[in-house]
Amino acid sequence: MNRVYIGIGSNLGDRLQNLSKALERLEDVCDIVTVSSVYETEPVGFSSPNMFLNMAVAGETALDPSELLEQLKEIEDELGRRRDSHNKDREIDLDILLYEGMIYRNSMVTIPHPEMAHRRFVLVPLAEIAPDAVHPVKNETIQALLEQCPVQSVVVRTKHQLSLIH
Repeated sequence: MNRVYIGIGSNLGDRLQNLSKALERLEDVCDIVTVSSVYETEPVGFSSPNMFLNMAVAGETALDPSELLEQLKEIEDELGRRRDSHNKDREIDLDILLYEGMIYRNSMVTIPHPEMAHRRFVLVPLAEIAPDAVHPVKNETIQALLEQCPVQSVVVRTKHQLSLIH
């Protein structure tokens, strides 16, 4: 089994319900180990009046990165994600952030996520659940990357906490 960290975000529709459904479906793809708090964040990379809800999860999976990505895309499709919604408002977004310390790239996915070191909306929830995880390219912990993050976007912990009941 491989440890994987996945970012989840939503800024359309019932955002909290979208996160909850995605988390529930992720259980079919990997064994969820840890779930971060839910954070409200401003859009990054595009303008929108719709704030995001973001979180991160740690899981264990036997899937390789390409297989995992394929499963995440299926979950996004099931939850209403339109494929034209990159850098736009979206019902759900699932991103592989880290995969067992691996550096991996193909035409569909790059791991670690290439923009994560510049995105507080990724680093804050990830640092909550895995502060000592190491970015395999930058050779820095997630906590160190958060402290060095040059982009100071708004990231506020909400009162919501999603969890899985086993």
